[in-house]
Amino acid sequence: MTTPGSTTLTSTALTSTTLTSATLELSPSPDSWMTVCEESRLTPGRGVAALLPDGRQAAVFRDRSGRTYAIDNRDPFTGAQVLSRGLIGSADGRPFVASPLLKQRFDLETGRCLDDDGVTVAVYPVRSV
Repeated sequence: MTTPGSTTLTSTALTSTTLTSATLELSPSPDSWMTVCEESRLTPGRGVAALLPDGRQAAVFRDRSGRTYAIDNRDPFTGAQVLSRGLIGSADGRPFVASPLLKQRFDLETGRCLDDDGVTVAVYPVRSV
């Protein structure tokens, strides 16, 4: 029985499960796949840089819904390898990353610059294995 002004505490049993993490791979060329990291290492809403076999870099992102994307890490407006440090968002339902330097937005699915139609960055296919 509770009296006015008293607090009733209840307990909920929590069970733990072991989560297995898939490995995230990207394809830097049509014939090859390379391991980037375990998917669980990606923080939703943030990017990481991955070094490609030819020395280029890819910016890899997981959005808040769990989808992963990979684009070239080089900002074509400045030449700096910084897109992995950009902010992700969406415009008209299209996911994008905004460069941390000059703020141009790049579509994460097509690589097209949303602020300058003549500029694109490479897009790399990603998969979980």
